[in-house]
Amino acid sequence: HVEAVLPVMREALEQAGTGLGMIDAIAVGNRPGLIGSLLVGVAAAKSLAWSLNKPLVGVDHVAAHVYSGMLERSEVDNLFPALGLVVSGGHTAMYHVASWTDIHRIGATIDDAMGEAYDKAATMMKLPHPGGPNLDKLASDPAANEKRFDLPISRLSPTSLDFSFSGLKTSVLYTLRGVPGERSGTPPMDATPENIRDLAASFQRSACKAVTIKLSRAIEQARERGVTYRSLLCGGGVTANSRLRRELLAFEQSHALAVRLPPMRYCMDNAAMIGGLGFQLLRAGKRDDMELQATPVISIPAAAGT
Repeated sequence: HVEAVLPVMREALEQAGTGLGMIDAIAVGNRPGLIGSLLVGVAAAKSLAWSLNKPLVGVDHVAAHVYSGMLERSEVDNLFPALGLVVSGGHTAMYHVASWTDIHRIGATIDDAMGEAYDKAATMMKLPHPGGPNLDKLASDPAANEKRFDLPISRLSPTSLDFSFSGLKTSVLYTLRGVPGERSGTPPMDATPENIRDLAASFQRSACKAVTIKLSRAIEQARERGVTYRSLLCGGGVTANSRLRRELLAFEQSHALAVRLPPMRYCMDNAAMIGGLGFQLLRAGKRDDMELQATPVISIPAAAGT
């Protein structure tokens, strides 16, 4: 990271056709994440802000994923209050978004993140890297039978807004290898290409259904509190999944709210989402000083009562 950060910044400026003198502020993702890369990024951003005498804006990486659906869009009004969803290899959570400066977590995974479950299931099915996209591709085969295997859809409790994917992952393992310890002896699945294809489709159906169930619950519970969400703001690597994108877009019709999905190139971690949210925070008057710290842990607070 130390070796790459300056060449990357120079290349970004060159591609944008701009120079440092035309920059109004420096935004940097300072939380959460791997501490080594965060330290390098924050140090570089501080140095640049100090040398140019420009404002420094620290940006939460997960909140920036919530914003990523707004990249390449000019609209700024009628978004809030919004329901936020981040689904990635490291995060699966929902947020109440009152504004870009007022975001609270209302639900999160209690075990595996959705993207992690995808990758682990793909590994068990012996699919090539990258596991999640290849599982999606296999599950999207028109011949796939998504109801072939009755895999669990996690609900946790009738009112919970949290997620759990470990049970689904374990069911895939038992389907492939058989259930241990049973006298009846559930045999391992015959790992034919057709069976693997159907298992992938069944897994994807259950994983995506778990997300849409919790989104519907969040919308219903908000209405009970007198809150009507105007939009669904989505981000994270798993928003590139073909089935999840279709099901999220279906919310525009079934729940009468605008769904904002990031363009495919902005689904994964990217600097554009940091800059985009940083711009909104700057407009709202947010500034950080040279005491800004890299923080590896999640920092978006939970909503009261969750």
